[in-house]
Amino acid sequence: MAYQELIKDFQNTRETMRSFLVYGLKTRTGFAGKSARTYDDERRRIASWLGEYMCWRQDQDGRKVFLSVDSRQIPHNPLYQAFRACSFTDRDITLHFLLLDLLDVEEGHTSGELLDAIEDRYLADFQDPLHLDESTLRKKLKEYEALGLAVSEKAGRTVLYRRAPDTGVDLGRWRDAVSFFSEASPLGVVGSFLLQRLGNPDQPFRFKHHYILHALDSDILCTLLDAIRRHRAVELTLPSWKSDSANTQQVFPVRILWNIQTGRQYLLAVKPRESRLRAIRADNVQDVQVLEEEPRWRERKAAAEEQAQHLWGVSTNGWPALEHIACTVRVQPGQEYILQRLERERRCGKVEAVDPLTRLFTADVYGAEELIPWLRSFLGSIQSLECSNPQVERTFWNDFAALEALYGGTDHALS
Repeated sequence: MAYQELIKDFQNTRETMRSFLVYGLKTRTGFAGKSARTYDDERRRIASWLGEYMCWRQDQDGRKVFLSVDSRQIPHNPLYQAFRACSFTDRDITLHFLLLDLLDVEEGHTSGELLDAIEDRYLADFQDPLHLDESTLRKKLKEYEALGLAVSEKAGRTVLYRRAPDTGVDLGRWRDAVSFFSEASPLGVVGSFLLQRLGNPDQPFRFKHHYILHALDSDILCTLLDAIRRHRAVELTLPSWKSDSANTQQVFPVRILWNIQTGRQYLLAVKPRESRLRAIRADNVQDVQVLEEEPRWRERKAAAEEQAQHLWGVSTNGWPALEHIACTVRVQPGQEYILQRLERERRCGKVEAVDPLTRLFTADVYGAEELIPWLRSFLGSIQSLECSNPQVERTFWNDFAALEALYGGTDHALS
């Protein structure tokens, strides 16, 4: 049975799962800024969801708890369980079932009629009945509208509420698609909830490289995507690296990037008085508040998208101008697969055929140094490398000289 304590702030649970189970491997005494009892409460709650995946080891600093998951064996991302632990009071639960019993798909009811029906039909026979007011009832009805459980319509000055009709969608036909989406998409938690409606069928897919940690950022990512769709600015709460307090900053979100090599997610955004794109790691965002629509959103989005076309990675600091890079790759007969990989991984660059075994790769990017790790993977096939930023050439060839010297070659490092 799941741990009973109610969750008032999911951010606390997210921080605990990251700090102690994923990244930190801290001890109970390392729970800085909060009491040991708070740590115990959070640990028990998380253990109720992830008990079979939690391990610990003892060293001189104390017991360290962590997650141990073989992504090839798990049918579903276990971290989605955290989003099913909602906070409900006794009043919430009581009102939920009473309202769903009273609301009809065909006939509408005012909030006053619903309140009278609850008191007359359900609460009248209790010696100490639950006391409700119409304001509380209206708030709950508006909440159900936002969730799609109820709909409202105006009849003059009167607002009538009805239960939302069933969509009638046969989810069974989409089972395999939803199963794949739930594990492969950045917002797979949505698919996880849909699968629960299908009775959690067997997962037909297994993933060799399965990045499950992005699940903890699902609520943040969903809010950011909604703001992007509605052209809204947002206020982000981010950790301060100089103090224990958090800081806030307003940005105009443009795009979400997902690194398929590491599983990390990034927000591309522009600050109010700037035109240069910035990349913000989604797992650094503690909270998102959606603001008003950006007045110049068309202009700002067009400028940001133009910059985004010249991004190789997510490093966005200190770019004075575009940098041009050109690399000639030549392979031996039978190694055409290298050229196919060059074409497949070129991102924002261009690949031109010089002859059947030679290709010229060119790109105009911000921060050409980000290409160096990728270019190193073609070492042995590179005939020439030129860049408008001389430091990029020096770094690449010095790395090559160091590698050559390591294996007994001659040191030809560039100065």
